[in-house]
Amino acid sequence: MVCDFSQLVYRPCVGIMVLNRDGLIWIGRRSDAKNKIEGDGTWWQMPQGGIDKGEDPRAAAFRELYEETHIRSAEIIAEHSQWLNYDLPPELIGDKWGGKYRGQTQKWFVMRFHGEDSEVDISPPDQEIEFDQWRWARRSELMDLIVPFKREVYREVLAELGPLAADA
Repeated sequence: MVCDFSQLVYRPCVGIMVLNRDGLIWIGRRSDAKNKIEGDGTWWQMPQGGIDKGEDPRAAAFRELYEETHIRSAEIIAEHSQWLNYDLPPELIGDKWGGKYRGQTQKWFVMRFHGEDSEVDISPPDQEIEFDQWRWARRSELMDLIVPFKREVYREVLAELGPLAADA
């Protein structure tokens, strides 16, 4: 049976570009990259996650950032002017999120991190492990590290919000 994926909706989501004091961007290596879910590679991404029903996107951004990194010492300094969409590769549509979504529509925020690196905990016992490594990266590094089907959204995020980050 062939499913018409074009009839599926986008999952509401937030994305967070976390900048440290030097303007470097927080990225985490997806813990599922070794399973080659999205093709060969060691894919990295900025924190992101779903918006709960009735949840304000800004509140969702703080919640998701904490769930994935345990960062609390951050403040929102900018917001992307638009919602950005991406489609999952066809082989993932039936598996991710119970097969209910074709991809995600994301509201992106930039947060300034005021804490110390020791605050970051990517393997808290009370959360699903999203990342198996993390690091600070320059804006110019991101596009080569990001999972391919998310690259267009990252281009749009960096075009509008990237000037807040360090490039060299």
